Amino acid sequence: MLNKLEKNRGLTPKLWIAKGTMALAVAAVLLPACSNSLERSAQVPGGPPANVTTEEVTDNTNQLLGKTVTVRSQPIQKLGPSTFTISDREFFGSEPILVVNATGQPFVLPTDSGTPIQVTGQVRKFVVADVNRDYNLGLDPNLYVQYRDKPAIIAQSMALAPKPGELTSNPSQYYGKTLAVTGEVENISSPNVFTLDEDRLFGGQDLLVLHVKPTPRVTEGEKVAVTGVLRPFVVAELERDYDLTWDLNVKRKLEAEYSKKPVLVSTGVYPSAIPR
Repeated sequence: MLNKLEKNRGLTPKLWIAKGTMALAVAAVLLPACSNSLERSAQVPGGPPANVTTEEVTDNTNQLLGKTVTVRSQPIQKLGPSTFTISDREFFGSEPILVVNATGQPFVLPTDSGTPIQVTGQVRKFVVADVNRDYNLGLDPNLYVQYRDKPAIIAQSMALAPKPGELTSNPSQYYGKTLAVTGEVENISSPNVFTLDEDRLFGGQDLLVLHVKPTPRVTEGEKVAVTGVLRPFVVAELERDYDLTWDLNVKRKLEAEYSKKPVLVSTGVYPSAIPR
């Protein structure tokens, strides 16, 4: 019996050493994985842009340099015809990010500062001479002294990003505009017709989405980002402007329920990882 106890005592520290070694090994694997999570979530070559916050752009600039990202944030200040700043207001003290419009098209900021915008572009450290050389924008160096060597997004596309309920409750101010709307897929009527769910706490109704070809692959409950133009639902005009091949019964049902109500005519549907 004593011999067995002595043997067990000898095993105990060995077991603790083995467990400790295993824990250290697991930690060694997990910690680098955590630190590199942002790198893995950033743009994969040939894949869609990464969805990030402006805070992540500020805090992880070196990891995101040269990568294409998508941010959804509030505009803060217009600096010039092709520049403005954005910031995530829910992060107290979040530093504004400079956005440079390199799309070649003017972009009108929303009059309501509470309306977010979606910006997709490359992350760079801002040097006005480099931007002027690469994009021929003629930016005045004196206006951008405080932004030198700070993170900036060189925008390749931009769109207003209101919530579904904002569009259904006040559509007139958004008609004819290119939008980027995030929501949960509901009520799939056909392969290219569904609604984006609106939280009833904020009022408004679900937003009808009509996707032109190619047909998107969406599932009920999936959170997606939809880009497109908002229009009134008038069947004759939609059939005139788009090559629609919808089921006659679906067409009649939609016309009865949504006639002259807003519809987002979509040109792109993507899985959404936007944290808002």
